[in-house]
Amino acid sequence: MGEAGTFRPRVLVIAESCNPEWESIPLVGWSHYEALSRIADTHLVTRTRNRPALDRAGLVEGRDYTAIDTEALVRPMARLVERISGQNKGWAMLTALSIPSYLLLEYEAWRRFGHGRQVGNFDIVHRLTPLSPAVPSLIAARCRRAGIPFVLGPINGGLPWPKEYPSLRSREGEWISRFRGLYKYMPWARSTRKDAAAIMVGGRAALQDLDRKWRGKAVYVPENGIDPARFPNAPDRPAQSYAGRPLRVVFLGRLVPYKGCHILIEAIIPLLQAGRMTLEIIGFGPEEERLRAMVAAAGCEGTVRFAGKTPHPELAGHLRRADVLAFPSVHEFGGTVVLEAMAMGVVPIVVDYGGPAELTSPRTGYLLPLLPHAGLVAALRQVLERIEADPAQLAARSQAAIQRVKHLFTWDHKAKQTLEVYRWVMGLRSTRPDWGMPFRDDHLPEQDA
Repeated sequence: MGEAGTFRPRVLVIAESCNPEWESIPLVGWSHYEALSRIADTHLVTRTRNRPALDRAGLVEGRDYTAIDTEALVRPMARLVERISGQNKGWAMLTALSIPSYLLLEYEAWRRFGHGRQVGNFDIVHRLTPLSPAVPSLIAARCRRAGIPFVLGPINGGLPWPKEYPSLRSREGEWISRFRGLYKYMPWARSTRKDAAAIMVGGRAALQDLDRKWRGKAVYVPENGIDPARFPNAPDRPAQSYAGRPLRVVFLGRLVPYKGCHILIEAIIPLLQAGRMTLEIIGFGPEEERLRAMVAAAGCEGTVRFAGKTPHPELAGHLRRADVLAFPSVHEFGGTVVLEAMAMGVVPIVVDYGGPAELTSPRTGYLLPLLPHAGLVAALRQVLERIEADPAQLAARSQAAIQRVKHLFTWDHKAKQTLEVYRWVMGLRSTRPDWGMPFRDDHLPEQDA
């Protein structure tokens, strides 16, 4: 437990996706784990696929982490999903087909650390990843019987496909998500929630997806966070810095239909043609050819740059040059790119639906109503025109965005929130942690929105 007056629990962290050199969920798993390891005594259980990167990061296998080989189950499923749904699609299907490999990882973890062996060396067992609520746990009940609190999450997902886009789910190769609700009837699904001491949820959708009888265990801790070392030295953006030049708009994300890059291009074309804005598109995916054709048809090749796939450590350099992030995704339960932009003082424009709307606020960005395609294009164009007519308005939002991320969304902040969850399940605090959902801007100075 540590010296008197300190709290440093011993935590067995299960994170099958945990890799400092990758992006998306593996980076989420790594970043949360690394921050926890600075304030708790941790041992990581993960897949062998992550071993080389963990070794390069300075971890020692056996002392700091245990790698379990599940690749024989994972790789065939990934190839099958790509064959059925296409490249960079079918994430719900991949999650469903990967459940056996995750259960194997937990089985092996319990065999090595379970009751009667080493589980008594830990105060907490915490499953960080998978993030999907649909993946059950074999060991939640075993932990409860062994007297070790099992913490789940942050889990995230359950965001309904928007009715305004009826064909979107099939275009994404996500037909299997129609049957998503069946996960609650899978083996171990009920015990995962019943026997968990706490369930960390990453957003409103994840909370609403949780049966009411388990919501008393739920604590809101966002899935995503920011490493200030990766996004340092946000440029000073006074009001006058936006004057006398085209505004620089950036899109950051996979080029797939639901991310809405085609919506952005439709909306911004008149401003590009007039020379009042430029656009950089950072990302890759199956929509790229279509998007390039849209730009060419509008004669805007000179004002649009396709940056392609960009290594995560290089994103800060791109964002440092941007003024606005336009990210009209219509089905986003996470939204790391929004935090990355805000950390660099880039003002986000997002749809008021799902994760991005919970990460930003009216004082730090612009929220678009969720409308059918034509309406969303018009709403986004209206905001872009409003900004272009008075770019000085970005200055206050830029500073507020930096402060919001700095105070609420760093990985160290998340680790401290997680530590409060540990204190609660161990009986060291009487009340369930509650920081509000979404986080409020009360810490920011008053300013005009």
